[in-house]
Amino acid sequence: MEHVKVLKALADANRLRILELLGNGEQCACVLLGNLVLSQPTLSHHMKILCDAGLVASRKEGKWIYYTRQSEALDEIAAYLQALGHTTPTDDLAADCRCRE
Repeated sequence: MEHVKVLKALADANRLRILELLGNGEQCACVLLGNLVLSQPTLSHHMKILCDAGLVASRKEGKWIYYTRQSEALDEIAAYLQALGHTTPTDDLAADCRCRE
């Protein structure tokens, strides 16, 4: 998982709302459109970003596209962020600091 790509995908209120809507299970694009104030092309743009980041999977059935939230990807980014909160600087990094000379 590319953490930067995922974080960029999450840094948009519309995409967060889409992930919330997908928390109810697989949804058709038309259902998502009915719950968002977006045009179809704008929804497609957001869905491409979410799919490319691995946060959403899609499947086509006839002329409709159905989307599913990828909970594993959300769990992985949550674990990554939690680990960032628990990391502490090491002496190895500070050894090269020029301000202590």
